[in-house]
Order: sequence, then C-alpha cells, then structure tokens
Amino acid sequence: MSNVTIENVKKYCRAANYLSAIQIFLQDNYLLERPLSPNDIKSRLLGHWGTCPGINFVYANLNFLLKKHNDADFVLVVGPGHGFPAIQSNSFIEGTLGEYYPNATISKAGIENITKNFSWPYGFPSHASPHTPGVILEGGELGYSLSTSYGAILDNPKLIVACIVGDGEAETGPTATAWHANKFVDPRNNGAVLPILHLNGYKISGPTIYGRMSDEELTNLFTGYGYDVHIVEKAEGASGAEGDEEKIYTDMADTMEASYVKIRQIQADARVKNVDTIKPKWPMIILRTPKGWGGIKEMDGKKIEGNCYSHQVVVKEPRTKNNELMALDTWFHSYKFEELFDEQNGFIQEVKDLIPEGDRRIGKNKHTFGGPEVYKPLQLPDPNTFAEPLTKPGVIGSSSMIRVGEYLNEVFKLNADAKNFRFFSPDETYSNKLDKVYASIKRAWVWPLEKWDEDLAPQGRAIEMLSEHTLQGLMQGYVLTGRHGIFASYESFIQIVSSMADQYAKFLKQAKEVAWRGNIPSFNYILTSSGWRQEHNGFSHQNPGFIDDMLQRQGDFINVYFPADGNAALAVIDECLSSSYGINVIVAGKTLEPRWTTVESSKEQLKEGLAIWNFASQENPDIVFASAGDYLTKEALAAVDLLQQELPEIKTRFVNVSTLSWSGFGAGQHVLSKPDFFRFFTNDKPVIFNYHGYPQTIKQILFDYAENPKRFKVNGYNENGSTTTPFDMQLRNGTSRYNLLLDAISFLKEGNKISPEKASEIVEKYHTKIAEFKKYIVQYGVDPEEISEWQWKK
Repeated sequence: MSNVTIENVKKYCRAANYLSAIQIFLQDNYLLERPLSPNDIKSRLLGHWGTCPGINFVYANLNFLLKKHNDADFVLVVGPGHGFPAIQSNSFIEGTLGEYYPNATISKAGIENITKNFSWPYGFPSHASPHTPGVILEGGELGYSLSTSYGAILDNPKLIVACIVGDGEAETGPTATAWHANKFVDPRNNGAVLPILHLNGYKISGPTIYGRMSDEELTNLFTGYGYDVHIVEKAEGASGAEGDEEKIYTDMADTMEASYVKIRQIQADARVKNVDTIKPKWPMIILRTPKGWGGIKEMDGKKIEGNCYSHQVVVKEPRTKNNELMALDTWFHSYKFEELFDEQNGFIQEVKDLIPEGDRRIGKNKHTFGGPEVYKPLQLPDPNTFAEPLTKPGVIGSSSMIRVGEYLNEVFKLNADAKNFRFFSPDETYSNKLDKVYASIKRAWVWPLEKWDEDLAPQGRAIEMLSEHTLQGLMQGYVLTGRHGIFASYESFIQIVSSMADQYAKFLKQAKEVAWRGNIPSFNYILTSSGWRQEHNGFSHQNPGFIDDMLQRQGDFINVYFPADGNAALAVIDECLSSSYGINVIVAGKTLEPRWTTVESSKEQLKEGLAIWNFASQENPDIVFASAGDYLTKEALAAVDLLQQELPEIKTRFVNVSTLSWSGFGAGQHVLSKPDFFRFFTNDKPVIFNYHGYPQTIKQILFDYAENPKRFKVNGYNENGSTTTPFDMQLRNGTSRYNLLLDAISFLKEGNKISPEKASEIVEKYHTKIAEFKKYIVQYGVDPEEISEWQWKK
C-alpha cells in the first residue's frame, strides 16, 4: 500500500491546473516572479480551459489508484481532446513528455518550453495529437472516445482504459451507440473500460443535455444500458482553486477504488471461478464539476466558472484591459504554485509521490506506442490454397467474398492462440458471403442467448453491430494498440464513417512523423455489396463515395484495391494483412462472376498496381480499354468482345487497374511513373476507362499523367440508380458494354480508323439494342440471356 493520501491528489491537481491555465495565456513570467504585465500575455490567445480541471482531477485520481495497486494497468483516453493543456501538463509532471522532448525538463526552462509553445506555430497543437505520448485519440471531432477505448481493451485482459466522455461529446450519435459496446466484452479474455462521463454542464455557448438531467434520470438511463452507475459531484459553493474542498476528493478516490475492485471481481469470477458471466454490470462514473472549475468566477457581470463562458479563453483582452489582466493575476496566484515547485528541486515530494514509477505512468503505457511489445505480425496462409483453377479467362464461378471468407477463416485458425485478429461488421456478414469465418469463430455476445441463436458466444472474435461508427471506433482502438482486424461493410453505408476515417487518416499521417511511435497493423476495409449489384435494393444502396473520399487523402499510406475476381481478391487480402501503418480499402463483389486471373498473376500485377491482360490485347493497338472494379472489368471486356466482332481489323489493348492511391495508379509508395504510364496506355491512342466509382476521381489522377487528356474517356458511377436489373445499372451510368462500344466507335471515326458510314451503321444497331433491352426488362424484370449468360469466348 502506498503512503500517498488525498492531500497528494489535491496538490497535484493544483500544479496541473496552474500549468494548464498558463499555457493558454503566458509568453513570459511563467513562475509569476513579478506582477503580470501586458507583455507577459500571448498576443494570440488559443486553447480551451473549461474541461481542463476535470481532466486533471481524473488524471490525479488515476495516479492515486495506480500507486495503491501495483498490478493496475491503465490507459487514459480523453474524449474532449481540446483540453490538451491538461493532457500536456500531466505528461510534463510525470516526466514522460521530457523523455521525448528534451527541452520539456522538470525545470523553469521546461515550463517555459511547454507554455510558450502551446498553440504556437510549429510548437504544440491546441488538441491532443500523436505527438503526445500516451495519446491514441485526437478528440477534436467529438464522439469517438468510448468506442476507441472499448477497441483497445479487446484481447488485452490486464488493461483498463479510463475514458473521459465530455457531456457535449455525449450528445453525438457515435457516442450514443458506443455505450452498447459493453455487450461484447467477455471478462475472461478482455480488459475493461471505465467510462467517466464528465458533466461540466456546458458546450461552447449553451447547456448540455446530460448536464441538465437529474441524477435519477442519469442513473436510470445508464443502468438500462447495463452499467453500475456511480455519481461523484462537487458541492456547490466550494472553491476549487485553494484545494480546500474535501468531499469530492474523498468521494472520487473511494469511487475509483470501488470501481477498480468491481472490475477485478467481475474478471476473477470469469477467469478463476469460471462463472458464466451474463450481462456483467461494469462500473461507470458520472462526474459533475463546474466548467472551468477553479478559474475566474465572474467578469464584467457575466458568470464564468460553471458557465459556457469558461469553455475556451476565459478573458479575451488581458493585454489591453487591466481588469482582465488583474483577474488573471489573481487566478494564477490562487494555485500557490510557488508552494508546489521551485527551480532547484522541481516539484515538491508530495507531487512526486503521486506519480507512478517508470512504465506504469499513464503517458508511458506500452499499449499506446505500437512497436514489438504490442504488435505481432499475423500468421497467414498461402492464398493459393483457396484459389480457383483458371482453365481459360472468363469462366463463370468466381465469388470474391466466398474466397476471402475461406481465407479469413484460416487466418483465425492460425492465430487462435495469439488472439490478435478480429472481424468487425454490421449485421451483414452472411449477406456479404463472408460467413465462412463462422466455421472457426463466433460473434461476441455476453448478453442473454436464446436456444435458436446462431454463431453467438461470449468469447466470439467477430463483433456485429448496426452502428458503423462504433465498429470504426472499436477497430481503431484495436489497431492502434497493435492488433489486426477487418472491417467489412456494404459499400454504400460505409460512407457513414467517412469523417471518422478521415480523422483516423490524419492521426496516422501525424503519427508517422513521430520517430518514437512503433509499428502498428494497417486498418483494412472490405467494401462489398457494391452499388453495381444493389439493383434489387435501389438508389439508397448505390454509393461508391467512400473510396473516392479516401483517394482524396494526401498520404502514401492509403491504398484502394479493386480485385477483378476471386483469385485477385485472395492476392489482395494477403497483401493487406501483411502490411502495416496504413489504410487499405478492398472493393469487391460477392456474386458469382467471371474468373480472369490466378493468384500468382494477381500478385505480379500488384507490384505495379495494373497490368496489360494479354488474352484481350494485341500489339500496336488502335484503341485501349481500361478498367478498375470487377463489374466494370466484365463490361469493359464485353465491349472489347463486341468491338472485335463488329470490327475484327481493329487492334485493342486491355489494361486492368487493381490499385489506386491519391498520387496515381498503383500503391502510394510505388506509384506508377509517367514513363511507365505511357508503357501501359501508349503515347497517343484513345483510352476508354471504366471505373467503379465517380469518374472525376480518375480524371484527377489522369491530370498528372496525360499530356492529351482529350484522348481519354472516363466512365463510372454518375448518380443514376434504382431498383432495376444489373445490366440496366450499367446502362444508366454509361458503363455498359454497349456504351463503351459506342465510345470506341466515336474515337475510331474521329481517328479515321473506320468510315463514317460504318460508324453510323454500328451506332444505329446498338442504339436499337439499348431500346430493345429496356422493353425486355420492363416486360420480364430480368436481363436477357445474351447479357446474363455472356462469357469471354477467346
């Protein structure tokens, strides 16, 4: 048992609050060695004070708990990441910051360094970031802290993540669903999340919903969610600056202790007593403290502490308004920082005594750093084991998702002991033809089971929930702490998490700049049930926007893959699960489609990200067809087939693109060069490109390659869809074989490769076919056999 007491916690909070406050305001006189002057104040005031005292209070109490329990292992995830001054203050006090930033020493110079550089160009940002040790969540875009925390504790049986959820953040949709992640946490094999809902009552300009709810309402709500609810509240009227309030400190310490004991008891019942734990009541804390607790109480007749006016910079013009400057001086002196720190010895012993030793410090927790202590590569099977034989190109019978499902099932088997691989999906795994994974794993479920339920078990390794936000957050937490995963979704509905994915990409981009952050697995998406084959569900299910959004991200670590068939999909999934520190998006269908490749030929194609398919190509072509996407590839090859039937003298080339990144064709780190671009697409021949997503994306990529963009015709999804037939989806969007043939005829006529008369004859013929097709599907509701039964005949 440690000899630290509540008094240590109080003094630590005073020190952390002081450092948090001065970071926002001061550019000199950091130890208040003379009265504040206007020149001591930064000319540009940035930062958020209101949430900082609550963060510091939680951090100090976690330290208190860690000092009492040598076996405790805590990560802190802070939802209100705009309270970065507090996060940085604690990292500074515990010495972690100084280990990675040599100028952040526990000294007067170190205080100057962190204060002067906070919210400063090329200094420290205003929000938590990967540049801060211990951080796995930026927290700028609110709503993702709780799901990220739950992801971090999956398969981490000793770890507890204390998650501060701000009451403004708690109003977001992603947070609302993340409370239900407790239904998937089996205490035998997983750690625990201790949610701390911090109610300081206000957002930027008004009250929060949760802040105005009564204790009874809050207790009923979260009890219904399955939590054991504990409320800790600051007594009205007590001063936070002097550290003289006793009750909230003792209440919080007792509640933290009781919560820790409850968590370990639930786990011990499952692990030692082998009790089947159904609906475990994990503890959570609701912490009520005033916004801006301990800061300026009132200014110019406006209530500041305990009101929205303390959210950011509590006084705006202290350089020019003396009353504001004096208010700052009084506020800062109220912490009596001179009693807590001196230049010779740093922090007093009572503050030092509260800091856990070595790697047990919160900011030093190994799970937040990546690298070999937490990251182990997966054992992967040979994808050829699951390949389909290729007797000739175009044989029907390839389903990318069935092939991938069989492969993933084996991945689960090979890594069963390591417990470092999980599958995340909405309620779509069966629909997406990936259910082969359930031959060796189950879906996690620790709430009651009915006898007719299928593929559900407390220790399941797949998580299915109809909240893409929660699944995204779960996988982010899982991957950032070193483990591997797949997030599979309907293509159209993954768009729901576009902003989350963008935030994650920003986090990775910054993390890759930080030398002391170790390797982590890539985040792998599978997008299937694509819009091209959602003709039975209709327009709402037809949206390839996510891939186009990801291709706008300027990072060579984001790659989008378009395997053309099941064998290509095996090569791609193998490559993605072998990769690290990236984002991979695999776009592939689930229906039975033609087979074009072998695993080995697809692996070879992945080296450059595209290939000339010789079976559909001739030397010195008159025209080039290209495709990216399985359904679009079939239509492009069917167009080549039609062109050769109509004009056998015309020579064609077919290029299949399997990988795109923001910087061009191929993977971002090995993007196709401009000379190689002409090797594939010739220097001057017309090119018809059939693309899975929005045409503008390919046009943007071509801008950097093509010297004569007019020779390129790009077709893709142009926001036309309905409940219709598969081929009609292609016709509506101008990507069908008929449309591509007509495009080719236009180019060939313009290039004097065919006569105007011949061109008119073919154009009339296929316009007639299009009209006849529409009549046929209106009458019969299906595509005619010449479309549905088409196969490559060469």
